Parts: sequence; C-alpha cells; structure tokens
Amino acid sequence: MEDMISNPPHYQTRSGLETIEVIKAFTEDLTGIEAVDTGNVLKYVCRWHKKNGIEDLKKAKWYLEDLIRCLEKENCNE
Repeated sequence: MEDMISNPPHYQTRSGLETIEVIKAFTEDLTGIEAVDTGNVLKYVCRWHKKNGIEDLKKAKWYLEDLIRCLEKENCNE
C-alpha cells in the first residue's frame, strides 16, 4: 500500500529518489523567499507528469517568475 503522506509516488523516481531530498540539497544555502520559490519550482517540475500536468507546470512557472522578480529587485529577503 502506498503511503500518501510520507512517500507519495508522485514525489519519487523509479529508483526511489525523493523530491524532498532534491529540494533540501538545492536550497540548503538559500533563505526566505529564495528558498521557498526555488523549492516550489523543483516540487512542481518534479511531479507534473505524475500528478496535475500542465497545472503544475504553470505553478512552477509562477514561482520561477516570482523568484526572478525578487532577484531583479535585489530585495528578496527583506
């Protein structure tokens, strides 16, 4: 039986790599909104083909655009 709380299949690769581990690795040096936006981009890109399709890609795009806006203003964590 799948554990939809701890190990949902739409957050795992066939080899067992978990999206949460990818997010932790790529955001460990980030803080605030930079970490949040980066984590959400990774989350939605990793799961789009197993969960919500284009909707998840649009969510990833929104978070990526938010991160870009923030970085262009140079005040992401204020």
